[in-house]
Amino acid sequence: MVEEFWANAVWSLAPTVLIGLIFWFVMRAIIRSDRTERDAYSRIEAEERAKFARERPANSTR
Repeated sequence: MVEEFWANAVWSLAPTVLIGLIFWFVMRAIIRSDRTERDAYSRIEAEERAKFARERPANSTR
């Protein structure tokens, strides 16, 4: 009877734990991809600003 209790407890908690783990992995992937995208966007923006600064020096007048 005690064995049945623990087996029922494990089988009752398993779906919740598995869904929680899947949710955690999905959220982790989303957050990491967002961070990677922001880093790439910052790098591209810095390159564009540097290119713009080379094309138009700060001392030049219009």
